[in-house]
Amino acid sequence: MKVRWTPKRMYIVLWLVMISIAAIGIHNHIRTMVNGKDSAGMEAERQFVLGSLEFFYPVMEYSQQEGEHFKQKFLKTACYGLFPLAEYIGIEGERNLYATQMENQLSQEEIEEILAREAADENHVNAEGEVIQSEGAAEESETMIADQVLKQFAEEGKAAPAGSNHVMGEPIENQTVTGQEYNIEMLDYDFLINHFYIVDSTTNITSDKLNAAKLLEKDMTLKQDNSKPQILIYHTHSQEEFADSVQGDSSTTIVGVGNYLTKLLQEKGYHVIHDTTEFDLVDGKLDRNKAYSMALPKIEKTLKENPSIEVVIDLHRDGIDGQKMVTDINGKPTAKLMFFNGLSYSNKNGPITYLENPYIEDNLAFSLKLQLEAAKYYPGATRKIYLKGYRYNLHVRPKSLLVESGAQNNTVQEEMNAMEVLADVLDKVLSPK
Repeated sequence: MKVRWTPKRMYIVLWLVMISIAAIGIHNHIRTMVNGKDSAGMEAERQFVLGSLEFFYPVMEYSQQEGEHFKQKFLKTACYGLFPLAEYIGIEGERNLYATQMENQLSQEEIEEILAREAADENHVNAEGEVIQSEGAAEESETMIADQVLKQFAEEGKAAPAGSNHVMGEPIENQTVTGQEYNIEMLDYDFLINHFYIVDSTTNITSDKLNAAKLLEKDMTLKQDNSKPQILIYHTHSQEEFADSVQGDSSTTIVGVGNYLTKLLQEKGYHVIHDTTEFDLVDGKLDRNKAYSMALPKIEKTLKENPSIEVVIDLHRDGIDGQKMVTDINGKPTAKLMFFNGLSYSNKNGPITYLENPYIEDNLAFSLKLQLEAAKYYPGATRKIYLKGYRYNLHVRPKSLLVESGAQNNTVQEEMNAMEVLADVLDKVLSPK
């Protein structure tokens, strides 16, 4: 007799499957406690069953209980020991043993290819020079963000945040804006992802890593006085030019912009080294395929010779076709800044072990603090922080920073004006209060 699969019968079968999984999970959990299992295996199994529950309950509502989702608490007590083979499967971005084994089998040529991709596409441009995501599609306008903030506060019956005098619907450039201060209650994971970050499709970040309260607790002030070098500025892509750059005149390239940033920081009392080495030239020709690999030995040598250096800044300009990223700051046309973080994490393989970075959390804290200071004192001066999967030599110091200042269609003067903003924001974060 042919079975007719009605919605009711399918619903019953689904529930039977879930009950069976729960029963097996309880059985295996008890067996695990009796026989013992290493913590790595238990964690892998937990991640597997978390994924299983996501599959069977795609619209399951959950609540926060002591920092953990309800589904996580349920699985902790019922399904820890489910599916011993789960240690070979990665769920929800956690590292898995199989991927590690496969990654370690990569040939040197394959690793070199990945490093070349890192060198070519730290911004929105891929290895072929094609724009992956336009500026307009990548981020919301400043007006939309401010509107959403005020709307959220109105719905919750709260007053607008201190320092905000934005009028809903009015473009920011047409208003007198004193800046936006964000209290820690606002900066939950969803708010940060929606308003502060662009997460590239090659990677991801979880709420435990993007925890504003934890990141903002980190002390990013300088410990070393200016009797010795404190800041290193360099350019992985030293040949980046602008709309009115003069051929052969490095003062009109990103190196010249770095010279001005160095001067501004020195005027504020910092001891700065500016390395103008051309890491993207090979035999006199532009070649960025190994720029990050070429830059690393020189950076490490400088840091070894100057262990007092606490801040390392790789200054770039972006490569975006179409829109010109410029805003008005104190009456000056100013290129917009974008802070950039590498997560050393691939959606395909998990953590990239040969691009290890023990300072990812510190890097994230540094860029977030800078972003918040910019929002407070220079609204509209920054784009969203961009998160991507490689390392970009941000592992050399906890306070390492990659900055994209404007793009190729900005003028040199707009870039110089942006350095005035960047220098001041850096000073606000680095100076002991």
